[in-house]
Order: sequence, then C-alpha cells, then structure tokens
Amino acid sequence: MLPTELTHLKDTQNEPDHRNIAIDRVGVKNLRFPMRIRDKAHAEQHTIASVALTVDLPERFKGTHMSRFVEALNACGSELHIDRVRGLLEMLAERLHAECAHVDFEFPYFMEKAAPVSGIKGLIDYNVRFNATLQQGVFDFVTTVIVPVATLCPCSKSISERGAHNQRGEVTFAVRSTQPVWLEDLIQLVEQSASCELYSVLKRPDEKAVTERAYDNPVFVEDLVRNIAVRANREESIVWYKVEAENFESIHNHNAYALVEHQK
Repeated sequence: MLPTELTHLKDTQNEPDHRNIAIDRVGVKNLRFPMRIRDKAHAEQHTIASVALTVDLPERFKGTHMSRFVEALNACGSELHIDRVRGLLEMLAERLHAECAHVDFEFPYFMEKAAPVSGIKGLIDYNVRFNATLQQGVFDFVTTVIVPVATLCPCSKSISERGAHNQRGEVTFAVRSTQPVWLEDLIQLVEQSASCELYSVLKRPDEKAVTERAYDNPVFVEDLVRNIAVRANREESIVWYKVEAENFESIHNHNAYALVEHQK
C-alpha cells in the first residue's frame, strides 16, 4: 500500500468515545525482546525479557495505536540496554500523546556459584523485574529480584528429638535506589538472610555442609523478611523496599507468607 493511500484509511482509534471513562493503562504485553544487563563478574550479560509497554488513555479517545508501542521498542535497536529505558518511556509518551508511560521487563538472570566444599561451579538462575514509569516528566524505577532460598523451622527444631522440617522458600525483593544497584548484591543480601542459599551442583560433602548450615540457622518466614529489612536499612542507596517471603511448606498443606514494606 502506498503512503498516499494510507492517509485515506479510517483511523478508528482517534474517534471520540462518549462513555467518559479514562483508562489507566493500555498497551502490549508478553513481547519478548533481547536485553543487555550489567553483570558484576563479566561486565555484561545478554538475556531475553518479556516486555509490557503501556500508557494512559484519556476518556475522549476510543483507542490507542498498538503498533506504535512495538515501533518505539524496536527504535531502541536490536538489543535494549537498561540505560535506554528512560528514552523509551519518553518516546512512548510523545508518540502516543500520553501523560504517563510504563515499561515492565521480566527476565532470567544467571550467576555462577561454587559448591561450598567441593568448589564445583554451576549456573543458577534468578527471575528479575524492572518496572519503570514516566509521569509528567517524573521518572520512577523499581528493581525486583526473585530469589529461591532454603528455610528451616525454629519451632520444629526446638521440639523434635531428631531433625527439623525444612523447605524451599521464595523471596521477592523490590527496591528503589538513589543509584544503580548490582543484581548480585540484592540476591546476596536475600540469601544471607535465609537458613541457607541454593546451589545448582552439590556433591555429598556439599549436601552435608548445606544441610548442617540450615540446621544451625533456623528462620521463620517472619525472621526471613526481618533479616532482609535489617540489611536493607543499612544500605544508604536504598530509599524504599518491599520484601515478600513465601515458604512452600513441607509438612503443611498451606504456604507461610510475610511482607515488609518501608520508605526511608
């Protein structure tokens, strides 16, 4: 189709809407796109993110132009670096005539970890989220790491003659900071707050070591979020955080859950 023909096509999205209801967010979700992320050990890491791009829609418009979201993302190049996120938001706000624009990225992030005794190395993956918003020129950025951990029940240990029940848990740790933070540092902060961290490769001496480490360091789900909060309070660059912990209980048919949110 020629450009002159395009100008004669009906633009339904720009037609007026008479229901007088503004939409908070409208756009595209579940769009996969390559990204480059800062890596503390190797400078950079390449990953694939699931992306959501949205803007606000005033009550007077019937719809938004979905293709413009994808065009803006691809205008950032064949691979998006986190330093270009604000520019992407500005592009969305301008192209879609929006007062508020949002971008959400979720992606796997890999770290190499050595087993505690044998030293055998293996990769372990963590889910990471970046949520950014530009509202009337004000930029907001939240970094979230989702970290699997091991927890051992203090009550079970105190009342049992042999052993104590333990389980895998999952911590969702979100922060706002005055300067960029290393994902590795956030992950380590969480892992140091649990009974024991997880590994991808463990030989028998390693299994013995991590089992005993967890037994010597029992934590309730309440202890876990408080331990993380204490460590987060010590970090001057972190100005807000929300930490959620969920234990996938091994002897109950329910999960244990706790949350702490704090604005410094």
